[in-house]
Amino acid sequence: MPVFAANLSMLFKEYPFLERFAAARKAGFQNVEILFPYDISARDILVAMREAKLDLALINTPPPNWTGGDRGFAAIPGGEERFRHDFKRALRYADVLGAQMIHVMSGVADGPEAQETLIENLNWATQLAPKQHLTIEPINTTDIPGYFLNCFDLAADILDAVAAPNLALQFDAYHAHMITGDVLGTWAKHGHRAGHIQIAGAPGRHEPDNGDIDYPAFFRQIEADGYQGRVSAEYHPANGTVKGLGWLKAAH
Repeated sequence: MPVFAANLSMLFKEYPFLERFAAARKAGFQNVEILFPYDISARDILVAMREAKLDLALINTPPPNWTGGDRGFAAIPGGEERFRHDFKRALRYADVLGAQMIHVMSGVADGPEAQETLIENLNWATQLAPKQHLTIEPINTTDIPGYFLNCFDLAADILDAVAAPNLALQFDAYHAHMITGDVLGTWAKHGHRAGHIQIAGAPGRHEPDNGDIDYPAFFRQIEADGYQGRVSAEYHPANGTVKGLGWLKAAH
């Protein structure tokens, strides 16, 4: 079955952030991801991660002030300088922490100019860091109104335009359901591009065994297709993290 990761920005919030690593390991995870680690010392995170014997699957590009802040800058015309500054900061964190992937967030934008801006920024980023794996992720506009990269076909077009070996699709099954209503069909069309997967129940974005997505079938399909990346639990626990981990035990 897939190799699962815990998103420590959303799971184990019963604990202070640096204590979540040990809690994740105790719960059975060997990999974690962090949305925005930038408000905490990378060295402190590295110590907590090493003590828990965990690997870091993914971080997002800034901003760190996510609540009420911008949703990225990579597709914002005129925001190239801010994007490139923030991307270099993400690279420094990824280098210290050994992050396998950096998710490049496009931000709220629209139109052909935004698409061209995103392509140009991704060309720059993939060339600046050829050994660092990057991802782009379609995100539904219910969760983030106006988010530019809100379509899997659009993501495919951008991946083809950049055509960089270190850039892949981040396939979030929750967002796929919200965007297309057909997770397995969307995976069949676009899964070959995926370098990272995220899961959550839909609707509600709670545990993946609660909702309309048939995750056992999805897990069987990605295994049959030979997917080699991580599958990260990125959801809001409905009633405490550990109480809701029955899906993880069932998957094994």
